Amino acid sequence: MTEFLINLDGSVLLWLQNNLRNEILTPFFQAVTWLGDKGKIWILVTIVLLISKKTRSIGIMSAFALIFASVFNNIILKGFFDRTRPYDVVEGLTSVIGSMKSSSFPSGHTSSSFAAATVLFHGLPRRYGILFMVLAALIAFSRMYLGVHYPSDVAVGALTGIASGLAVIFLYNKISGIPWKKKTE
Repeated sequence: MTEFLINLDGSVLLWLQNNLRNEILTPFFQAVTWLGDKGKIWILVTIVLLISKKTRSIGIMSAFALIFASVFNNIILKGFFDRTRPYDVVEGLTSVIGSMKSSSFPSGHTSSSFAAATVLFHGLPRRYGILFMVLAALIAFSRMYLGVHYPSDVAVGALTGIASGLAVIFLYNKISGIPWKKKTE
């Protein structure tokens, strides 16, 4: 079963490379993945939210979700699994953005994106929350498109990111004693 999943992971990446990669989409996904580098877009959004008293609690939760996801994924899970990047394993697969120093599993870009986007989705008006979830999904997809993560890296990154965001929301509710409700404007 494990070998089947490993082969499926590689087959999906080769399919993306052979059927979707092109001179129009590649620069787009390079820019999208750049937004997720070191969580820069999420840190910027978090800082903006921290400025206003009205959105400060959302900014604080976003910051904690980013920290939790980064520590859990980039230090604990990546260190434990130490999975080799797919372009070094899957025959014929190339990385559009060169080689990376960190291990592959799970995707840190995806995890931090979904950690922050989960908090933002729950705390901001719907139209903004949906926009941030779409951006998180695009960043996650970009990692596979560019050939630097397996689909399973991205799937686990998304799950741990969402779990990080939800854990922070839960803890905020417990510690503050104030139920935090989503704005629907």
